[in-house]
Amino acid sequence: MAINKNHEFEELNGVKCGIVEKNVKPERVAFLKQLLEYNKFTVEVVPSPPAKVAPVPVVKLAEGAEPPPLPPPPPPAPETFTVGVTDYTFNVINAIFGRALHAPGGHVVTQAYWNQQEATSHDEVPYYERTPTGNG
Repeated sequence: MAINKNHEFEELNGVKCGIVEKNVKPERVAFLKQLLEYNKFTVEVVPSPPAKVAPVPVVKLAEGAEPPPLPPPPPPAPETFTVGVTDYTFNVINAIFGRALHAPGGHVVTQAYWNQQEATSHDEVPYYERTPTGNG
């Protein structure tokens, strides 16, 4: 059992793994797998279990009453995956803010790069080492 939400682990493909992300789309799986394998992690990917569907409530009808129309079936759930690494001590938060992950090309992985908000990782100076700008 995980100590907290940021450090989950479970068995994927019969191997105890540290969970990187759950309910991940295939494009994100490709990005994470490439990045983590570049950092020498063994990556395990398994399909996420389908979401639980609430049962249709049973309605008792009076004699001679017509049954209400059935609701339309829910749309199919998107195919998502759970991504983990075989190092079950791996913690995404610690890896990013501890500057332990590197992108191809040698740059340190930033939070924006990890979240795919930036195409390249270019933050080489940690926030606590930056000099303040402005007059004074």
